[in-house]
Amino acid sequence: MSGLFTPYMVLLILASAAATYLTRIGGYFLVKRLKVMPPRLEAALNAVPAAVLTTLVAPAFFSGGTDVKIAMLVALVVGLRLPPIPMLVIGWAAVMLARQTL
Repeated sequence: MSGLFTPYMVLLILASAAATYLTRIGGYFLVKRLKVMPPRLEAALNAVPAAVLTTLVAPAFFSGGTDVKIAMLVALVVGLRLPPIPMLVIGWAAVMLARQTL
């Protein structure tokens, strides 16, 4: 093994994979056992996508440069009207254009 993949590192990766898998499958089995999903649990599960998106976008917006802020704002406006793939392409084009001009 190289210096990067020591036995300790491989064990850590395998343990992390097992913990991730058990967490996901455990949640599935827990929800599957419920006959009726409580309204608070359903509301919490419905809020997860917005929370994940916020944790991905907010740090990049506040720590990124002007080019990133412009691209994200353009993608936000375009995303209100178009599907995700065109939004990503237009956002990418906006950041490239902003990096070339600013």
